[in-house]
Amino acid sequence: MITKSFVWGILPVLAAAANSTFDYNALSLRTVGARNTLDWRIWLEHHNEPISFWHDIPLHPSQDKQIINFIVEIPRHTDGKIEIARSEPLNPIFHDARDGRPRYVESVWPHKSYPFVYGSIPQTWESPNFNHSFTDAPGDNDPVDLFDIGQDPGFVGQVKRVKVLGALALRDGGETDWKVLGIDVDDPIASLVDDFNDVDKYRPGLIDSYRDWFTYYKVPRGDALIPIVNNTYVNATFATSIIAQSHTYWLDLVKGAVDSNEINYNQTSRPDIPGSFVSRYNATAHLGLPAQSDELPAQPKLERYEQWFYLDGGYGVIGENVV
Repeated sequence: MITKSFVWGILPVLAAAANSTFDYNALSLRTVGARNTLDWRIWLEHHNEPISFWHDIPLHPSQDKQIINFIVEIPRHTDGKIEIARSEPLNPIFHDARDGRPRYVESVWPHKSYPFVYGSIPQTWESPNFNHSFTDAPGDNDPVDLFDIGQDPGFVGQVKRVKVLGALALRDGGETDWKVLGIDVDDPIASLVDDFNDVDKYRPGLIDSYRDWFTYYKVPRGDALIPIVNNTYVNATFATSIIAQSHTYWLDLVKGAVDSNEINYNQTSRPDIPGSFVSRYNATAHLGLPAQSDELPAQPKLERYEQWFYLDGGYGVIGENVV
């Protein structure tokens, strides 16, 4: 159980020195409820007071714009659809629901559930208020997603530093859904790769395999393939520009300059934005949050998610009834 512990996953002292305005060493987690239930929540704490994963962690830990902070929602090879709660105060991490039950991702051969570390980029937003130029579709109303191909498996609520290597532009359900490709800065090959084209030299076939996974991972539940614009990655420079643009959309969101689409952007780090500011020192009482961790034993999940699913050449499920 992780309650009062480092959430900053790598080189905490050096990271804090690089960004002296935010003390990453002071991060911890407040966990309430049982895993695999809809009541389970994890709040992020700073000096033992609650803050927002989405709005309070800086986008960049240093001046290098290719290096960004990353919130781990789903550790590698786990299947729970864990994400940041957009509509709740201080945006805790929770287990997303489908048909009134906790949602999971099936293991589609050869990948075990999520084959990488997955999560979101703080202080970014895919605005649904207009069609984005590269995809010609509105944003999905979420922070921008990122998948980390480093070897550290991660843990829920961890704050990592990652290097941006590229991105995939998905049109999922008619919405823009960027998936940024990143690598943990402490990974053995992180200093050797600067763009998605560099990865194959050290991990052959990896990024093509992950691109394909994004197109078919929802098929076992009965959904169609997900199209990717141009069916390939954009490079690191373009991906970095998308992140920067999404940061400006986020600023408009927390300033109340645009339609928030029922997003709760109460946060603790920006007293200069009075419409969204809540002091972290009274946030627990003011927002009615649990005052301390109370983690319960995890509940079992459906047997369906313990098995493998296999797809034929036409991306149909072999020998299984999709549900």
